[in-house]
Amino acid sequence: MTGAASSISIPKGDGVKVPSTGTPMIEVSELRKFYGDFEALKGISFTVGKGEIVGFLGPNGAGKTTTMKILTGFISATSGRFAVAGHDGFQESLELRRAIGYLPENAPMYPDMGIVEYLEFIAEIRKIPSSKRRARIFKMVELVGLGPMIKKNIGELSKGYRQRVGLAQAMIHEPPVLILDEPTSGLDPNQIVEIRRLIKDLGREHTIILSTHNLPEVQATCSRMIIISGGRKVADGTADQLEREGRQSSRFVLNARLPTGGEPYHVRTQLGALPGVTSAEEAGQADGAHRFTISTSGSETELTEAIFSLAVREGWALRELRRDVVDLEQIFHRLTQY
Repeated sequence: MTGAASSISIPKGDGVKVPSTGTPMIEVSELRKFYGDFEALKGISFTVGKGEIVGFLGPNGAGKTTTMKILTGFISATSGRFAVAGHDGFQESLELRRAIGYLPENAPMYPDMGIVEYLEFIAEIRKIPSSKRRARIFKMVELVGLGPMIKKNIGELSKGYRQRVGLAQAMIHEPPVLILDEPTSGLDPNQIVEIRRLIKDLGREHTIILSTHNLPEVQATCSRMIIISGGRKVADGTADQLEREGRQSSRFVLNARLPTGGEPYHVRTQLGALPGVTSAEEAGQADGAHRFTISTSGSETELTEAIFSLAVREGWALRELRRDVVDLEQIFHRLTQY
């Protein structure tokens, strides 16, 4: 789901060109990366539109950080194509980097530097004209809420405030695209809420891709998610879209007390033989009742009627028959098993 396009203020002469509305801000096509014989990325393709906050989601080792490092120019891709803000990743690497603000998982900072001193250092590296630096620095300080800590050295800050400094350095040159790698890693619950709120606010004026393995992080912050696993893209859509796709194959839960001599294996076989059933599995026993899970690609109404008829004929005492709700956590688990 693409958010509404918003105007982005880019000072003239800063070397950043923003594509017109409707042009993807991030384009990735068949991106591959080998480390020796190991293929970390296996042909990933996706686009991110202007104004989107997209969660780049996957388990540890899925290839998230490798993708982020390629997009930001830290490492090279083996093959494929990528572009950011209209700049080709192979042909216009310098222009591409100017268009990106990057917050790595462990942002390198100098603990003995004060906040303002550090941001002045970053502004100089980013070639921001000296006449504009002071105003830009204090705009960032206000934007990320560093005011109360302005006189402290970075080494004196909590992890949450250091993340705010990291966001300030990522945005100081006012790039149209922000790439954030695990931005709430290691924060306490209150700090996580604050950083998530800040990211959502930043999304009003930036295109953001947020890399994480934390599903609640994406649900709370992002309008869309891309899930990768084993170096491949396995899903791309909004939370609602992924949940709808996950429900295309329905699953039911059956709890029943079996008659004397009734065997769970026999019940499982009978359930598996019903029309439309793709699988039937025993899922445990409690209080004298047996639990089964039944997957079907057929009519839910016909299946429930068939199960009731079978239960009456076989003398099962039904305690529960319900449709199993598939949530995003289950979908993520199913997609990322490899």
